[in-house]
Parts: sequence; structure tokens; C-alpha cells
Amino acid sequence: MSRLSLTNLPVAPAVDPRSLSVGVVHLGLGAFHRAHQAVVTERAAVATGSTRWGIAGVSQRSTTVRDQLAPQDGLYSVLERGLGDPSIQVIGSIREVLTAPEDPDAVVARIADPAVSVVTLTVTEKGYRAAGSGLDLNDPEIQADLTGRPPRTVVGQLAAGLARRDEPLTIVSCDNLVANGPFLRRLVTEYFDALGKVPSAFETTRFPASMVDRIVPATTDADRDEAARLLSVRDEAVVVAEPFLQWIIEDDFAGARPAWEQGGAVLTADVAPWEQAKLRMLNATHSMLAYLGALRGYETIAETVRDEELEGLARQLMTDDVVPTLSPPDGLDLAAYGESVLERFANPALKHRTRQVAMDGSVKLPVRMLGTVRDRLAAGAEPRTISLAVAAWMVYVLQTPDLDDPQSDRLKTAVAATSNPTQLVDALLAVDSIFTPDLRDSTLFRELLINHATALTN
Repeated sequence: MSRLSLTNLPVAPAVDPRSLSVGVVHLGLGAFHRAHQAVVTERAAVATGSTRWGIAGVSQRSTTVRDQLAPQDGLYSVLERGLGDPSIQVIGSIREVLTAPEDPDAVVARIADPAVSVVTLTVTEKGYRAAGSGLDLNDPEIQADLTGRPPRTVVGQLAAGLARRDEPLTIVSCDNLVANGPFLRRLVTEYFDALGKVPSAFETTRFPASMVDRIVPATTDADRDEAARLLSVRDEAVVVAEPFLQWIIEDDFAGARPAWEQGGAVLTADVAPWEQAKLRMLNATHSMLAYLGALRGYETIAETVRDEELEGLARQLMTDDVVPTLSPPDGLDLAAYGESVLERFANPALKHRTRQVAMDGSVKLPVRMLGTVRDRLAAGAEPRTISLAVAAWMVYVLQTPDLDDPQSDRLKTAVAATSNPTQLVDALLAVDSIFTPDLRDSTLFRELLINHATALTN
């Protein structure tokens, strides 16, 4: 079977990819970006007829995506799996793929390009190389970038690109970080402070906050076969996604931008209420189900939700612990949103693996769960179910030999000498890069964790 390309297009695109010039740089060219921001950008181009907003995508680590997309002229498909028959759409908004380790200078040159006015990022929480609320200036890669090598870190790439610009730039973080725009601004500011000079372009650079939501599980060989059946051509870069897609963006831009609102995004003056609801309801529930499901031997989140006890605990987490801490944005019914979360997780077509969702727990816990714990404790309430979620992570750390986490060595060392649930809880509460003193010193929180860890290990 022939391979997807500009000469093997099953359906003529609404916008000819060959007509698109690069106006957006995206750092972190993984499956999520290709199923989310690239889709919205293409929809916006179709709605407006603009050819200015092609994407130059940057892979921060491997050549895999470049090797998949290059023979296909940058084209790939999004296979949507809902409750009905699957559907598929070919996307052509990515017009260039760069691999940072191979050519870091090319990445900086693209960010500095006057034709580019927006940079977006999906590099996961650990890609920011932060320590607490600021940049980890002791990180060896950050140190290497500061010495003047062609930059390999995201913050280094942004700083080097800004240093070569005269035109305004907007940098949009699309990662699950609280107030991700201001947070990224702080990291770049601290980088320039360490460098000892701030370029004039930085004064006009905008860092709007944003919130993204779409479940994008890992693509399987069966998904590729399904895409080939639907397209009648082979697509080695197909990504899989649920039908649901949400992108909330703070309307704060330095210059021109794609008309993302024409592609389904919501532009708002304040992202925070949307972000808080998503992080605490959807993301925290997703993580809890991943840990509890993995501990029970479930391979996917959908299998986990079919466990009536675990589904009940997920609903209880949202209604009892999370909802009382939220101030919902206009138009968002929290009860209905919670039910929609569980419906999406139960989609059997997605096969979102528990171990995939359970990755990077040390980075996810503070933003997804621990704020809820603090708010419930401050209100004089007993955060019983959210404590179960944290305890499930602790037991998962203990029982997972090949833990996939940026702090895996520290976590495994911490639990190595533990022989009972109390020691396990105390050992992990002592990890100060995750748990702050107020949580470590909470007798109620500690007791809840010990009780849950005991039940989970018996």
C-alpha cells in the first residue's frame, strides 16, 4: 500500500499545505500537539482562508517524528475514537520538522524568524527544568546552555531566539502547569538574569496562560491498520484521540496570531477558573485511577473505570474533595463536567494505559492533587479521598521496579529501606521537592495516608 503524501492524498484538503508559510514554532512535537494545537490551527486556517500560520515543529529529543513525517510531506492523520465508528482527518498544518539535538541552531533561527510571531509548547512538566517555582540553575543542561553552547533546553532555546529578535513574540505554554504563562515568563526571566543581559525584545514578549484538554493515547499497530483501511494509504504518523477537544487561551498577544477561536478555542480574560477545574477534577481523577488501576492490574483507564468501586471513588474524589475548592467559570456546570470526565475515561476505544498516565507522578502531584489537600485542610475538612489518591501514588512508587519519573532515583532510594506503610508514608513525605512543610506537618493528612497505604498493601 502506498504511503500518505501530497501525491497520495485520499481527500483534497480544504487548505493546500503547500500554500502555508511558517508563522508558528511549536516546541515538543509529540502526539498531543499533533492531535490538539495543530488541529485547531488547521481548522482556523480553513475557517479564515489564511495561509500564514503553518507550523515548524521541534522534536526535543528523538528523530522519530521527523522520520515519520518527512516521507509524508509533513502530513499525518488524526484517528478519532468515540463510542461510534471511528473517523479520520488528514492534517497538513505542520510544514517543517526540526530535531533539536541534531541542529539546535536551526531551532533558534526559527524562533528568531521575523515571520514567526507565536511559539507554542508541549514539553511536559519536566521539560521546563524548574525547581519549585523557579528555574533550576543547577541543572547541568541549563548550565551548559548558559555557557553559550547552541541551546538544548526549552528555556535556553526561547532565550536565544528572543536575543536575536526585534519583533514582538507571543509564547504560549500548553502544558499542565498552574498559571503556565506567568510561570514560563519567570523561568525565562531568571535565565536572562543568570546570563547577565536581557534583550530588548523580551520587554514586549507576552506569555498568555492556556489550558488544553484532549485524551491522546499511544498509537498502536492496530490503529495504523485502521487508519490505512479508512484512508486507503499507509500513515506511519497517525495519532489517536477522543472526539473531545478543549483549548482555553488568555487573550494577551504581542502581535498577530492564528484565529484559533475560529478553530474551536476559547479566548478569555482569565484562564485560572478553567485551569483549576481541569487540573483538580480531570487530571487528578485521571492520576488516581491510573495508580489504583495499576495496583489492581488493570492495563487501561477504561478497564479501571469499569471497576464499580474505583469508579465510585473517582466520583467521590470530585464531589467530596474537589468541587468544594473550586469557583467555576461562567458556563461550566461542575457536576455535569465531573460526569463527562468519567464518561470520557470509560471510552473503551482509547485504551489509555494506566502506566502511561502514571508517569512523572512527582511532577504531577503538586499541581493536580496537593492544592486540593491544602484547601480542604484549611477549611477544616477531612480530605479523605484525595489522600487515597496520594497514598496510591506512594504504594505505586514502592511496587513499581521500573518507575518512569524524573525523580525515580530519589524516590526509589527513599522507599528502599521501608518495611511498613508508616515508614513508606514518612519516607515520601520527606521528599521536599514534592511535599511542603505544611503537608508534612499535618497530623491528619499523615494519618489518612498511613490508613490508606495500609489498606492498599494488605
